[in-house]
Amino acid sequence: MAIETLQVLVFFGITALIAGLTWRRCAQDSAHLSSTTSTRDDVFLAGRGLSWVVVAGSITLTNLSTDQLVGMNGNQMALLAWWELSAVVGLIILAKVILPVYYRYQCTTTTELLEKRYNDYRIRALIGLLFLLGNLFIFIPAMLYSGALFMQTLFNVELPLIVIATAFAVVGAAYAVLGGLRAVAISDAYSGVLLLSLGMVVVFLALAAIDFDFSGIPTDRLTLIGSNDSPIPWHTLLTGMLFIQIFYWGTNQTITQRAMASPTAEEGQKGVLAAAAIRLLIIPPMVVIPGIVSFKLYGDIGDAAFGRVVGDVLPLWLSGAFAAAIAAAVLTSVNSVLNSSTALYVCDIHERFIAPEPDLRRLNLIITMSFVLIGLAMVPIYAQADSIINLVQELYGLLSMPILSAFIVGLLFRGVSAGAAIVAVVLGVLLYGFFSFVWAPFHYIHMMFITVIFCVFSALLVSRFVFGATPQWAPAILFDQSIQETHTDG
Repeated sequence: MAIETLQVLVFFGITALIAGLTWRRCAQDSAHLSSTTSTRDDVFLAGRGLSWVVVAGSITLTNLSTDQLVGMNGNQMALLAWWELSAVVGLIILAKVILPVYYRYQCTTTTELLEKRYNDYRIRALIGLLFLLGNLFIFIPAMLYSGALFMQTLFNVELPLIVIATAFAVVGAAYAVLGGLRAVAISDAYSGVLLLSLGMVVVFLALAAIDFDFSGIPTDRLTLIGSNDSPIPWHTLLTGMLFIQIFYWGTNQTITQRAMASPTAEEGQKGVLAAAAIRLLIIPPMVVIPGIVSFKLYGDIGDAAFGRVVGDVLPLWLSGAFAAAIAAAVLTSVNSVLNSSTALYVCDIHERFIAPEPDLRRLNLIITMSFVLIGLAMVPIYAQADSIINLVQELYGLLSMPILSAFIVGLLFRGVSAGAAIVAVVLGVLLYGFFSFVWAPFHYIHMMFITVIFCVFSALLVSRFVFGATPQWAPAILFDQSIQETHTDG
């Protein structure tokens, strides 16, 4: 079917409306700021002025992009809902355990906490660099590819994926450069309501398309108990899955940055818990039901499933609106990663090693354009993946668990040598790389669990026996509160 004029008009109309509303709100909020200068808090934390509603919407939409919708539905099985259900636990841990510590230490980046807990900037620089590598080589190209694939499938156009991906990259970069986190978060809030509403409409209409009849669909595509050869075997929920969620929601700058941008920790906590409620009640059916329905309608079509279902079940004008919502999700996810990458580079590397007071606007432009170009260059590689969501999770294991180990040790202990933590992180990357590319005795989620445990114990042992620094049990949230109470009483 050729592109319909009405579909296209609705798409561009809603896209322009969201952009206009975002620009107007940002202009109002930034009226008091200089037009030529920006502070770190303005660019990276929206002046610490985000309400809990905006935080909830921004966290939700930053995560819920096409790599989630396309990738999870592309597996065409209910089992993938566990990624979202287990995320609720990660968000609760962020709200109740980790976020108060970030606020107590007045962090701009998550890695700043590591410098203050280890009393060494080197661990901060290393972890910041690993986050940057993950954003550059995994998340940005995955988002651009999956967004382009959805649009290509929905509109049934023959434009090359790289052309559509380039359009996403250019507009996303404009948001990140011109508006900073404020523009990203506000755009998330507007488009999030649209995406979640239309997403549930897609779920209902997809079910109606098969008369709410799941007969004929294999049992393994409907069950929530994964077998040993499934994407998520049931026993992985008891090992690495929890650590994956703690890492992603609690230490990942792209996500956590939103929760750190509220005026108080309490306001940020409300936003995170609201995001957890959305993820529990709304997101799971959106990421699996269209895919399951597509299996009954079309068979095993992989990552093309979501776009095809949406194109078939929605009327033309509504599919245009949904495409606009998806485009907004892709754009905000891309520019969120770009903004967090700039924050990590500026705060963790540039200010320390190059220039202590850089021109943030100029540096933001340079970093954003560099990352966009590299991400686009990798889109053809991701286009060859059998499952985009599984590929992203497997690749990020190289970085996520070693990074998480540095946070676990830093949050739970004092007196650990930063050098020992660095050694443990490097060993963890090598270990997971060995598991992934040389010898894979277990499912990759189990191997993530093994990696993080290995890294934590390595850091403690190397600190004690190589660097001569004895770890002391001092959990940050309890230890810091006791210090704070002592100072208050005194």
